[in-house]
Amino acid sequence: MFEPRLALASLSGRSDAAWARRASEHAGAALLGGIALDEPSREAARELVARDREEFLPPDPLAFVDDQLAALSEAPIRPGFNLRASTPAPISEAATICRAYDAICEINAHCRQEELCTVGCGETLLRDTDRLCEYVRAAAAEGATVSVKVRAEVEGVDLAETARAVERAGADAIHVDAMDSEGVIRDVADAADLFVIANNGVRDAASVREYLAYGADAVSVGRPSDDPQVLARVGETVDRLAREARA
Repeated sequence: MFEPRLALASLSGRSDAAWARRASEHAGAALLGGIALDEPSREAARELVARDREEFLPPDPLAFVDDQLAALSEAPIRPGFNLRASTPAPISEAATICRAYDAICEINAHCRQEELCTVGCGETLLRDTDRLCEYVRAAAAEGATVSVKVRAEVEGVDLAETARAVERAGADAIHVDAMDSEGVIRDVADAADLFVIANNGVRDAASVREYLAYGADAVSVGRPSDDPQVLARVGETVDRLAREARA
């Protein structure tokens, strides 16, 4: 899906094309966004901004997705976009744009802010597998490469079951924020034939080795994605382990 197998995880209001380009020396993929696509999710994002959270709120979110991906068309990194919407229809539209740039269309079933959950975004999708699969099918129908961003430690959610369901719906990858339950990566990797991206606490060689030992295909870096020293450490480890695996 991408090489080297280090991704940059989206950071609300900060993860744009310039951010991705700065880290392209070390990472194989960059997931821009998150971006709210429809009016309910945009209103939730405005409420988040009102309480001092950074969010992308361009006048036309789909045009923003297109512009940002176009800006990376010649960059040595595979782009993607982390997407939020209250219904599947805007996801379908964004997936068409992602397909045109060979970008990853990442459905956000991860965010837990009350404002987003109230309008049916983020973690509410994780708690409602049928709805989440509707979003996956909408994106997959447009021919996009589909990832689903999820989190561990959500009461009542079995991520292994989620992985099997989204795979049947047409997902290609699952991006797992392991929280403090790193072993959940093994459960997900064993449950489905998806490309598994492990996130949370990826800072050094030890954390990379741990996640890959659990069966992750790649790792992602969130908050330190603008720290060249962290990216260099993680990127070098990913490269070295890949060479060892090929030897």
